[in-house]
Amino acid sequence: MKKVFVLTVVASVLASARTVIAVPVVPNFTQGAMQSNTETTSTVTETINSMNYDTGYQLVITGTNVEMDATSISPTANITTTNSIEGVTSTWTGLDLSTKPNFTIKSPGGSFQYTESYSGPGLKTQTIIQRVTEIQSVTSTTSQFSN
Repeated sequence: MKKVFVLTVVASVLASARTVIAVPVVPNFTQGAMQSNTETTSTVTETINSMNYDTGYQLVITGTNVEMDATSISPTANITTTNSIEGVTSTWTGLDLSTKPNFTIKSPGGSFQYTESYSGPGLKTQTIIQRVTEIQSVTSTTSQFSN
């Protein structure tokens, strides 16, 4: 009998319980807008260093009504020079101009012409370009929505 009573009480409790129903949640807006602004500034600094080297030498001697006091026009090539610029070291051999022949006028009192030029090895030109570039970027975004 006790079992029947317990079953009757449980059945009556379950029969009188309310049912719960879930309802979906939906946003309730009619319109809106969103705006975003992003600004970026970048600075780029560049240094361009260009070095031009001659690796040989050139000796030019010309003239009229002149004569030299030696058997060879070529001086001795034994002058070694070392140069270091911004971490770049260079070594080259040039002419010893103290060993070049001497020239004199062949017919004194007459017209003459004499030209001598020497271009030795080594750094000929160095160009340094420095520039600063500033880059600005602006992005604006607007989003509008309505139902």
